[in-house]
Amino acid sequence: MTPRPRTPTPNPTSAADARPPAGLRDFYEDPAVPVASGTARSRRQAQLLARALGPVRSGAPAATVLDIGCGDGTAAATAAQVLAGHRLVGVDWSQDALRRAGARIPYAIRGELTDGGLPFATGSADAVLFSEVIEHLVDPDAALDELHRVLRPGGHLMLSTPNLAAWYNRGLLLAGIQPVFSEVSLRHIHGRPGTQVVGHLRLYTARALRSFLTASGFEVLRLTGAPYHDVPRPLRPLDRAACHLPSLSSILLAHARRRGPAPLQKAGN
Repeated sequence: MTPRPRTPTPNPTSAADARPPAGLRDFYEDPAVPVASGTARSRRQAQLLARALGPVRSGAPAATVLDIGCGDGTAAATAAQVLAGHRLVGVDWSQDALRRAGARIPYAIRGELTDGGLPFATGSADAVLFSEVIEHLVDPDAALDELHRVLRPGGHLMLSTPNLAAWYNRGLLLAGIQPVFSEVSLRHIHGRPGTQVVGHLRLYTARALRSFLTASGFEVLRLTGAPYHDVPRPLRPLDRAACHLPSLSSILLAHARRRGPAPLQKAGN
């Protein structure tokens, strides 16, 4: 199916409540803030999705794949090589990111993960790539509701996010050190390894992610682990080995499928 532009109906109550505060918006418009994840991980997600979608058959319409939170388009460009024949559309709400994405992918569109904030008709997408986005969101519930809306019944969601319970984070917590991936400030790193602030607001364990996706109207088909590209080189073999047990891996990769009607909205909406 092909996504059709739509004009979202303004909702001054819920849309305003879900919109990130100005300080967070300014943070992501800063060109110095990283907006791309590892290329190897992007390729692996695309390969998993390609297998789920199956081969492109002659005369059949191409599948529409939305890369929500496409950033600078690096991941979408990598995925496009694997998903040849399908229509890949990048979506982000950072104008700076979209400018950079436009140089890498044919379609880069502005959208927001609020009620009706994605400019696509209900059920118009066959698949969504959602790579390292959910940990940055103020309102992940509204975001998954919106992804559920734009996906067709049975449509695929490929989601990746850092693992709060990664093997090294368990040791750091025992030592009283702030876990990797977690941040207490948008200005500086405090109390944990690393030097780069990337705007992580929420972190998930494997169990929490599976439960959250299920409660949001998705059937989790597979939850696997992936390594983290910034792990020090001597520890990388151990990080790769941890991927065999997703609950210990650095990164969580979830393959889910849209099921049933949209989840019930909160009372008062």
